[in-house]
Amino acid sequence: MKNKLSDLNNHLFAQLERLSEENLKGSKLSEEIIRAKAVTDVAKNIIENGKLILDATVAQKEWSIHGYELAPILPENSNGNGKSHTLYSRNAAIS
Repeated sequence: MKNKLSDLNNHLFAQLERLSEENLKGSKLSEEIIRAKAVTDVAKNIIENGKLILDATVAQKEWSIHGYELAPILPENSNGNGKSHTLYSRNAAIS
């Protein structure tokens, strides 16, 4: 499956069109509202994931411009004993 954000946009507008149908009433309307809520919940997760990927890519590029080398997976803030992990660059340590 190779969906793009433009596909998500199309699905969201299609859902909006289904909700806008004037002949949709009663239980059919209720079912469509439930479906719309499910679609928007999934869409929010997709958008949040895309934003996270974008933010990580931007951060990686910005840091590499300044001569820093980031680990492929950033560590958590704490290693369990209350001390922070340190990321090292070729120039200086960053806490």
